[in-house]
Amino acid sequence: MHADFDRCVRAVQSKDARFDGWFFTAVRTTGIYCRPSCPVVPPKPRNMTFYPSAAAAQQAGFRACKRCRPDASPGSPQWNERADLVARAMRLIADGAVDREGVPGLAARLGYSTRQIERQLLAELGAGPLALARAQRAQTARLLIETSALPMADIAFAAGFSSIRTFNETVREVFALSPTELRTRAGNGRLPAAPGALTLRLPYRRPLCPDNLFGMLAATAVPGVEEWRDGAYHRTLRLSYGQGTVSLAPRPGHIDCRLALTDQRDLTGAISRCRRLLDLDADPEAVDAQLRTDARLAPLVTRAPGRRVPRTVDGGEFAIRAVLGQQVSTAAARTLAARLVTAHGEPLERAEGGLTHLFPTAEALAGLDPAALAMPAARRETIRSLVTALASGELRLGVDSDWSAARARLAGLPGIGPWTAELIAMRALGDPDAFLPTDLGVRRAAAHLGLPGTPAALTRHAAAWRPWRAYAVQYLWSADGHAAARMPGN
Repeated sequence: MHADFDRCVRAVQSKDARFDGWFFTAVRTTGIYCRPSCPVVPPKPRNMTFYPSAAAAQQAGFRACKRCRPDASPGSPQWNERADLVARAMRLIADGAVDREGVPGLAARLGYSTRQIERQLLAELGAGPLALARAQRAQTARLLIETSALPMADIAFAAGFSSIRTFNETVREVFALSPTELRTRAGNGRLPAAPGALTLRLPYRRPLCPDNLFGMLAATAVPGVEEWRDGAYHRTLRLSYGQGTVSLAPRPGHIDCRLALTDQRDLTGAISRCRRLLDLDADPEAVDAQLRTDARLAPLVTRAPGRRVPRTVDGGEFAIRAVLGQQVSTAAARTLAARLVTAHGEPLERAEGGLTHLFPTAEALAGLDPAALAMPAARRETIRSLVTALASGELRLGVDSDWSAARARLAGLPGIGPWTAELIAMRALGDPDAFLPTDLGVRRAAAHLGLPGTPAALTRHAAAWRPWRAYAVQYLWSADGHAAARMPGN
């Protein structure tokens, strides 16, 4: 979009928050860059330059606006909507892959050369992987400076900087303030967060209907790993450097996020996973506008606009849970998963509330005796095949996954049919166009709304909803009246 000058100017002049994260406005006369919704008086169009990423604006010599904080805007929805090389690279960078593994590691994860990755990112985003990772480090540093009482030296290394000097120089260059000045400016008399705990605000594009997000997560919560408590969803996190727990609660204009990490270097990855879990980088205006074109679906969208697709913090975990939930009730699936957690999960170093374990890895389950599972023999074989494929790397369900290849590999596993594969594609892979025409709840809602009743006919009708059929499923599930489509306690 940044290449459409007139459209960008109109968005800036109208202070349209829908375009925050889609592009960034650099002002040549002031040397700063802003989000489109910046509250200051818009600059003259002749002084505006538009960039596709904050990293590109920083690389061109612009510093972040202190009023609108463009580095804290919602991420571009493109990286959730697309499955091409650039989108997969951006999801990995957001997860901290460059900080952990460098650009060669990023390229290896994607199966391309370093030169190819750099060329494609530069062509589309105006910045290479190092510049994009640098912008990510600066944002992480700002979060730690403003929300924690950590010493600056600890923040520098936790944010991924290789030295304190680089940390200081980057913060000054990006924010036009020293780290100490940033902390003082943000303090405003607030008490620092408790040691080891971080309280963050995760932004999103409005509108957001939290009902099905938190309703689904609470209804399917695995004891020991997840729980709904005190008006928030809590769960454990397995991260690159250590363990973590998070609580997430909807608030007007943001999600309240409270993180407790055993290693602060995991902050970037933890935030990325929480945003992905709640689908916070979606563009609800675009989704709902498309779905409203169907007269039968439009009333559901109008009644509760902004529904998101609840996703996952770990693709392998969700795939295992999806198979455990085949042809059984939600309560039975939770019980089966809880038994796996108790027997094979990794205990938390410090339990919190009802959170006691991390969900077991595929490697931990690879040696599991299928006979120990209280389920039919065919499904035991499905679990065995699935964890073997995940543990060996034959099946990849991470943010770097190729959606088509993952679907094909899932289809080749015994006992995984179209419903399970599409559910995994929807929530583990994050495909916004995944569709479940055979799902009982979808078919009941379709019948109630006067939509075609057979899976084949419904699939043909749903072609008009593309590429947002996963969101259409959320609206259809909401029509069924299931508890998973309502906020817990409502």
